[in-house]
Amino acid sequence: MKVHLAVDLGAGSGRVLAGKVIDGRLELEELHRFKNPGTLLPDGLHWNILQLYRDILQGIRLGVRKFGTIASLGIDTWAVDYGLLDAQGSLLGFPYQYRDARTKGMEEKVEELVGFDCIYEATGIMPFFLNTSVQLLAEKTSAQGSLQAAERFLMIPDLLAYWLTGRKVVEKTNASTTQLFDPKKNEWAWEVIEGLGLPRKIFGEVVEPGTVIGNLRPEVVEEVGGDMPVVAVATHDTASAVAGIPGEGDWAFVSSGTWSIIGSECPAPIITKKAREVGFANEQGVEGTTRFLKNISGLWLIQECKRAWEKDGRSLAYDEMAKWAAEAEGFTAFVDPDEQEFAEPGGMPEKIQDFCRRTGQRVPETHGEILRVASDSIALKHSYRFRQLKELTGRACERIYMGGGGIQNPMLVQDITDACGVPVIAGPVEATACGNLLVQMVATGSLADVAEGREMIRRSVKLTTYRPENTGAWEEAMERFKICSKLPKFC
Repeated sequence: MKVHLAVDLGAGSGRVLAGKVIDGRLELEELHRFKNPGTLLPDGLHWNILQLYRDILQGIRLGVRKFGTIASLGIDTWAVDYGLLDAQGSLLGFPYQYRDARTKGMEEKVEELVGFDCIYEATGIMPFFLNTSVQLLAEKTSAQGSLQAAERFLMIPDLLAYWLTGRKVVEKTNASTTQLFDPKKNEWAWEVIEGLGLPRKIFGEVVEPGTVIGNLRPEVVEEVGGDMPVVAVATHDTASAVAGIPGEGDWAFVSSGTWSIIGSECPAPIITKKAREVGFANEQGVEGTTRFLKNISGLWLIQECKRAWEKDGRSLAYDEMAKWAAEAEGFTAFVDPDEQEFAEPGGMPEKIQDFCRRTGQRVPETHGEILRVASDSIALKHSYRFRQLKELTGRACERIYMGGGGIQNPMLVQDITDACGVPVIAGPVEATACGNLLVQMVATGSLADVAEGREMIRRSVKLTTYRPENTGAWEEAMERFKICSKLPKFC
């Protein structure tokens, strides 16, 4: 039995899992879970990257102790953040968090220097305040001089892999989120890099997902008690999640959590004026695919309502909240979950009420009514983007495969099914870890390709099929939703 280790890091926590195939089925076992809080230092908000590395070593150590030989290791993390190394390979300061305030005003500077249309044409990525391009421009204007002293740029998973192996590479799925990578030329977008005045020398080798980087450094082997190859999996966690969703046929994907990402695996980027106008991005996937996608605020509204209502010390369960929403009347009012006013934490119930009041709708009063407005609106925004996705790709998208933590809310999944009007196949919850392990198994020869891995996942997890109901009422609700949310008619 071969055992592979998946390091899965999120913006709030991380874990190391063991994946093993028994009787043709993938089984996961959590070895080590740890927190990943932001750390506010005098110069800004940073990741505690050294503690993350120590926790990864502890997870590897536990895996070696329990299983002996480890077939491989792979790391996935969030996107856009990075570390800078000097000529000796030393880290130039703790990596910043993407929400650090130093990027204020930098997005406009990017537009001034290069232009958003030109950047989208070169990279297929939409402007956003947290993009790596924006962060590096802020770094350039900083008095600290880190960018001027840098010799190499590495994304967060690549930095951690460098410390494990000694090899400096950037994996492509994460590189493609930077707004500095050209998916058509399959190389760094040099014209954008030079237009922003960033040093060309720091952007090194980009490798495909599934590349074996190398084995552990001798010092690491001694510390954890064993050696293993490190694989550059699809290191962007959304790319791993999509790889781990067992879709087949003409399908779209939804990776569901605090954010929902809806999209389709395409053979090539779709970089058109219409795609730019509606905000779809082109990120790289496994086996040469492009993840043509759009972010939607997913469970965020519901999570923030829960946090607000728990301030009095009461603990709420999500299934209890789902029951409140189900008992409330539907389609009484709508909000646009992606409006800027909902992006900041705090006061979410009041924000939903204020939006409804301001737009002349019935104002929800009870917890259940507020949650029903949120759930209806989240589902309708999925449907709105799903219709755009089908038009932009020219596909029918006969079904949606949905993975991630959001599938643990059956009411929301059914609402998305009804709003989109196609079957939704839900599973697995652990899509990111499954995709991480699947790519490792392909890289080390245990699986032939991603298709075989997805077939293994179909055998390994329970997939629940939701079928659309009452679609006429949802079509009528969509028209009201677009008016209340002032959304463009294109969809």
